[in-house]
Amino acid sequence: MKNLFLLPGLSLLLIYTVYAGDLTVNPPSLPAGKVIVYTTADNTTYRISITDTLHMAAFGQPLETQPCVFVDPSKIFQTIIGIGGALTDASAETFAKMPREKQQEILKKYFDPDKGIGYTLGRTSIHSCDFSSSSYTYVNADDIALKSFSITHDKEFRIPFIKQAIAAAGGKLTLFASPWSPPAWMKDNNDMLHGGKLKPSCYQSWADYFVKFIKAYEAEGIPVWGITVQNEPMAKQIWESCIFTAEEERDYIKNFLGPTLQKAGLGDKKLIAWDHNRDLIYQRAVTILSDPGAAKYVWGIGFHWYEDWTGGGKIFDNVKRVAEAYPNTHLIFTEGCAESFTFSKMNEWKWGEVYHRPFLEIHPPRRKTDHQRFKPRTVINNSFPEHRRENCCHRDEPGK
Repeated sequence: MKNLFLLPGLSLLLIYTVYAGDLTVNPPSLPAGKVIVYTTADNTTYRISITDTLHMAAFGQPLETQPCVFVDPSKIFQTIIGIGGALTDASAETFAKMPREKQQEILKKYFDPDKGIGYTLGRTSIHSCDFSSSSYTYVNADDIALKSFSITHDKEFRIPFIKQAIAAAGGKLTLFASPWSPPAWMKDNNDMLHGGKLKPSCYQSWADYFVKFIKAYEAEGIPVWGITVQNEPMAKQIWESCIFTAEEERDYIKNFLGPTLQKAGLGDKKLIAWDHNRDLIYQRAVTILSDPGAAKYVWGIGFHWYEDWTGGGKIFDNVKRVAEAYPNTHLIFTEGCAESFTFSKMNEWKWGEVYHRPFLEIHPPRRKTDHQRFKPRTVINNSFPEHRRENCCHRDEPGK
C-alpha cells in the first residue's frame, strides 16, 4: 500500500515555497521527512525567507475542514533545469550607467546562488531586438558570404554584462540566443522591422550566421547552450520581426539550420522551435515534429504568454496537449513580461503575482524527461526595461 504524506494547513504556501526553494539553488540539506518553508508575502519583510521547518508524516483521513497538500513520493515528474532572465542590450546599457556598487548589488541579487535568487539561465538576442537602442547587425549589407561578420557592437556593453553575470552565478550560466530578424537585405521587405520573410536565396547564409554567432560568443568565453529559430515567427511588429509559417520553419530546420549546425560541429546545441504564444503552439509542434527530417534536429518547443491579447485568458492546456502528443520533446517558456505598466507602478505587488502564476499553471506534469521552466525576473525578456522599445531606449531611425 502506498503512503500519502500530508502537510495540513499549507495548501497554497507549499506550492509557492517549493519553487521559491528552487530559486535559492542551494537550499539546506535536510533529513528525510523534513520540509523547509520559504515565504514571500506582501506587507511583510519576507522575501524568499525561511519561516518554518515542517515534518512529513502519514496522516490518515483528513477532515473536510483541514486544508491539505498531499505528497506521494512514489510519483516523480519533470525536473527543472533552471530559472533566469534576458540579458539584452537594454539591460546591459542600463547596467553600464549604474554606479559600481549598484551593479554589484544587481549581480548579487539576481545571480548569486547563496545571497540572491540564483538565476541559472539566460536569454540573449542575435544582433538587435526590441530591447536594443537601435537596429544593427553583425555584417555589412549584401555580404552573403558573411566575410564582414563581427560582434564588435556587443563588446561595448552586452558581452561584458553577460560575463559578469556568469561570474556572479558561480562561473556557469546556461545561455540561449534568439534572432528577432535577419538583416534587412536578407528579407523580402528590405526591412528588419514590420515582419517580412527571409528570402530563399539567403536561407543558407542566414543558417551560417547562427554558426558564426555561436562561435564568436564562445570565443569570448560565453558558452551558448542553445538557439531558437525565430522569435515570434507569426508576429508582424513595429520592431525587429520576421514571419515563418509552420511549414517554412519546418523546412528551414530540416534543410538548412539543422544540417548547418551539425556540419559545423554544433549539433549538441539545443535547437528550439516556435518561440511564440501558446494559442498556436500545437499546430506548430505537429507540423514540425511529425516530420522526422525536421524533428531529429529539434530539442524542444519554446513558448510565450501573450495569447491573451485577444481579451481571452491564458491557454495553458495547449502546452499540456503538446506534452501529451510528444512526450520526448522538451518544453521551455522562453519569454514573458508584464506589458503596459508605468515606471511609477513598477513596485506594485500585483506584478509579482503576474510573474508567479506561470509557475503554478503553465507546465503539465511529465515523467522521465527534463522539463524546462524558464521565467525571467520572476520572467523572461524582462531583465530591466519592459517589452516595448520606446519604454527602454530611444530609436533614432528605422531598421533598414
